[in-house]
Amino acid sequence: MKTPVFAFCTRSAQRTHAVVLLALAASVASGGVAAAIVGGFRINLTPSEPLGLWRIVALDRPAARGDLVFICPPLTAAIREGRARGYLRVGSCPGAIAPLIKTIIAVAGQHVEIGAHVTIDGRPIPFSDLTERDGAGRPMTPFPGGVVPAGSVFVYSAFRSSYDSRYFGPLPASGIVGLAQQVLTYAP
Repeated sequence: MKTPVFAFCTRSAQRTHAVVLLALAASVASGGVAAAIVGGFRINLTPSEPLGLWRIVALDRPAARGDLVFICPPLTAAIREGRARGYLRVGSCPGAIAPLIKTIIAVAGQHVEIGAHVTIDGRPIPFSDLTERDGAGRPMTPFPGGVVPAGSVFVYSAFRSSYDSRYFGPLPASGIVGLAQQVLTYAP
């Protein structure tokens, strides 16, 4: 059985530790949040990727299949609908949408087929089955498929209810903010 860290501290020391932890939490809750955003840190509160603290890392090369990225979607009809339905959080991208954390599974020139699941150049993508209705019972309209256009990427999350390119199609690679790096996360 583990002994709690504070078990060996005096009551005075325990109070001091509690005050320091409370002050740290307060600073994070106020100015710390702004500093974290400016410093390239983001908090993910959606289940598409592990919950918690993430860091945006500069991408100094062309985006590639397999990259886990932060990306800002353009304000298309599908993105507006996703925002109206509550699929997308408020954030710093155009239209006040938070950057999405998604994996690039296809790049320009690759052929995407959408059926019961996704295939890229004839290769099935694991865990890519589509959802016919969202949690509120509203119908989900899948992207019809096709060739990923030049300068675009097709993004995805293995979380079944993720709102990703299966529904809104390829996104401009110019919207990539950077690579997504886990800092302190929790996957339930």
